[in-house]
Amino acid sequence: MALARRQFLRLAAVATALPMGAHSAFAQAYPSHPVRVVVPVAAGGATDILGRLLVQWLTERMGQPFVVENRPGAGGNIGTETVVRAAPDGYTLLLIQAGNVINTSLYNNLSFNFPRDIVTVTAISRPPFLMSVHPFVPAKTVTEFIAYANANPGKVNMASAGVGTGNHVAGELFKMHTGVQMVHVPYRGGGPALIDLVGGQVQVMFGSMPSMIQYVRQGTLRPLAVTTRVRSDVLPDVPTVGETVPGYEASDFYGLGAPKDTPPEIVAKLNEAVNAWLSDPAVKARLADLGGMVTGGSTADAGRLVVEETEKWAKVVKFAGAKAD
Repeated sequence: MALARRQFLRLAAVATALPMGAHSAFAQAYPSHPVRVVVPVAAGGATDILGRLLVQWLTERMGQPFVVENRPGAGGNIGTETVVRAAPDGYTLLLIQAGNVINTSLYNNLSFNFPRDIVTVTAISRPPFLMSVHPFVPAKTVTEFIAYANANPGKVNMASAGVGTGNHVAGELFKMHTGVQMVHVPYRGGGPALIDLVGGQVQVMFGSMPSMIQYVRQGTLRPLAVTTRVRSDVLPDVPTVGETVPGYEASDFYGLGAPKDTPPEIVAKLNEAVNAWLSDPAVKARLADLGGMVTGGSTADAGRLVVEETEKWAKVVKFAGAKAD
């Protein structure tokens, strides 16, 4: 009886070890064929550019083609759902953007839960938004802007790239912290919003650094502040919003994600590769051109960041009463 029991336990141990060994061998061979990286926006913008820079590095480093697949629509939800439904084998990945964490509370009927269904392999960068005004607005500082907005209730229009976009919620967070009243004017994309800001049809926008900086340098827009905790190396003389409004912080967010249950060995392999990419001085310089501050770090750190950002923006979405269907 004792012998039979020992044989049973030995066989059980072997049976348990076999899948683990196969799993490890599978991970060591990864990638053995092309990998698609779903970018949930249209081609041509900063998000798409970032995705293409990343896949070029991964292709060169990992010995198989990594290919961008643009899947825009529904605020990024179409592309995200593509990855959520994909096999968790490391061959379908997601370029994460700020919309992923905002959409969790913005949409009522999502078929997935982003923090639960996507593992964030690593954070890539957190670009600031740039709070800028048309030059006819007399304010030259955040303090002066708050006074101007309070003196002109209902007359300060805040442009955004659309309801629930990063620059929209950054503006709503500013309203939460300061109590100022701004009329939200959503556009179909950041380009049209920026055109009207430059033209003076709207007064203020919390826009992306890459899209705004040329107008700032030309003097056609006046920067008041960056939205991140620390100043930007691109515009070091421009203060942060938080220097005037304690506790305020907002940023765009990029990362690399994979379907939940992707083998941890593959996740670790991808994390190592992305961190190596982010440590390259040329990459740091290119991301700085795109307005981004390099993040990197562990998968656990990235996962915590996603949870924190999801909870933070849920409060702002509730404050704003914003909804999308």
